[in-house]
Amino acid sequence: MQTTDYERLDGLALADLLERGEATSAELMDCAIALAEARNPTLNAITYPRYDESRRIAADWTPRGPFRGIPFLLKDSGFAHQRFPSSIGSALFNDTTYAYAATVANRFEAAGFIPFARTTVPELCMAGTTEAVRNGSATLNPWDRTRSAGGSSGGAAAAVAARIVPVAHGSDGGGSIRIPAACCGVFGLKASRGRVPMGPMRGEGWAGMSTDGVLSISVRDTAAALDSIDAYEPGAPYGSPPKPRSFIDAVREQAVRPLRVGILRNGWNGITIAPECDAAVTHTATLLERLGHKVFEAPLPVIDYDGFVHAHGSILASNIVVAVDARLKLLGRALRDGDLEPVILDGYHVGKGLDAVAYIDAVSRLHAVGRAFAAAMADVDVLLTPTLAQLPCKLDYLALNTSDGLGFRDYRARAATYSTFLPVINGAGLPAASLPLSWTANGLPVATQLIGHFGREDIVLELSAQLERLAPWAARRPQFG
Repeated sequence: MQTTDYERLDGLALADLLERGEATSAELMDCAIALAEARNPTLNAITYPRYDESRRIAADWTPRGPFRGIPFLLKDSGFAHQRFPSSIGSALFNDTTYAYAATVANRFEAAGFIPFARTTVPELCMAGTTEAVRNGSATLNPWDRTRSAGGSSGGAAAAVAARIVPVAHGSDGGGSIRIPAACCGVFGLKASRGRVPMGPMRGEGWAGMSTDGVLSISVRDTAAALDSIDAYEPGAPYGSPPKPRSFIDAVREQAVRPLRVGILRNGWNGITIAPECDAAVTHTATLLERLGHKVFEAPLPVIDYDGFVHAHGSILASNIVVAVDARLKLLGRALRDGDLEPVILDGYHVGKGLDAVAYIDAVSRLHAVGRAFAAAMADVDVLLTPTLAQLPCKLDYLALNTSDGLGFRDYRARAATYSTFLPVINGAGLPAASLPLSWTANGLPVATQLIGHFGREDIVLELSAQLERLAPWAARRPQFG
């Protein structure tokens, strides 16, 4: 198979070639590695490559699952896998190894994904950009290399946009799938709290805000991947409602059932929405009306937004302390200069100053956001928002070692004006997807977000697939020399 044929197909189309004997997993792996070697030097999206080993695995692969045996990338997020060390984008955590695989890693393999490397992240996955010092340089946006690829799944989004793989692992604790999906012009879904387990060694991430998932070229690839990793894990602290139907059946549904779609157009506290992002919402609303859905302006859920941003930061700071102190104990030493980037180091000190009362208050604020969204969505099936409040940001703006020297709390406040409509959805535990339905005159993607009721990924995916059919994006590809 030629790379030109490989890169124009989504994951299920490649799987179909495998099923029909028109390609082998080894051939697909060769294509993916060839594209990685050609394009990653420009993007800086890949770390911990295991190319030769992965070629051998692909050559001996027994077809399985809906994806049969296609190349795949794992996020460098501390997602456990015996074959791949992890750094979590940090010098302190560099080359962490694992004696076991995460539950979802095993489910990915059963689905027919063959990982051959990891993708880059910001330090501790705590930024909406991927500019970790540990990675040597920033991960660049394939559409405009002066801009961020997003974060924390920035490497995954850049690799999918560059067609190195059609599907890649990501995770989302405050927009970390949806931000880079928006920046890189690919599809990204965050599942409901409890839909995807975090075992076997973890019960939750970031007080239940974080979940694993994928970024993909097509809606159907995400649907099939979520079908493969969805299932309650015995002993897990959270569980979402059983899905009413398979997610792949939802995206295959051709009949359009009219839905009530409420638009959230303005940010809390008067946060400015860029004209291009607002126009993208209007464009999506027009597409939805063409499909026969009822679209109307909806009021913002009533929340204390500043209080939520502070609470979100407190939970992140607490997790910095837990992770860093555990790592230092394992290494048998104290914290040193250069171990952590400036914003994360300040977050560590912020976390050290928090007590149990502050943490419980922060978690309670997350729960209050969930109730506020449930009340606001009582008369709608789906909410429509901009994914980002601004166009994909320029490099350095959200870096954890910003040139203007922001501390942790000020950094979180800056991030809250960029990804305004994203972390609140993690707090509420709702499913949400970012769709690349609009583009600027200069070819930069501008995404919109669909938010569903708890446990109703099927409706979000069904609606996403309708929009994809009406305004397809897969044929758009960034240029490489």
